[in-house]
Amino acid sequence: MQRMGMVIGLNAERLEEYKRLHADVWPGVLSMITACNIRNYSIFLREPENLLFGYWEYHGTDFEADAARMAADPETQKWWNVCMPCQVPLESRREGEWWAMMDEVFHLE
Repeated sequence: MQRMGMVIGLNAERLEEYKRLHADVWPGVLSMITACNIRNYSIFLREPENLLFGYWEYHGTDFEADAARMAADPETQKWWNVCMPCQVPLESRREGEWWAMMDEVFHLE
């Protein structure tokens, strides 16, 4: 299992819209997340900075393949098209990233 964390900004004008969307995530999107071996997925919001922190545990053996499978899913693409205008990617993110991936520096079980 691999723990993964990521961060992105949130457009203050779309804060309530983003919260509403995530209070009722589409069932097909949730099913695809699970099918792609992601568990314990959480998104946290830090106000007033409007930063989103996402965390999940990846239980598969080929994250790149599972991420590609998710990205190819039509319902997931529609979901992303609804959510992405609410988000503000960090300027410091790596090339090809939307959410900026984070390095784990501590863990205690």
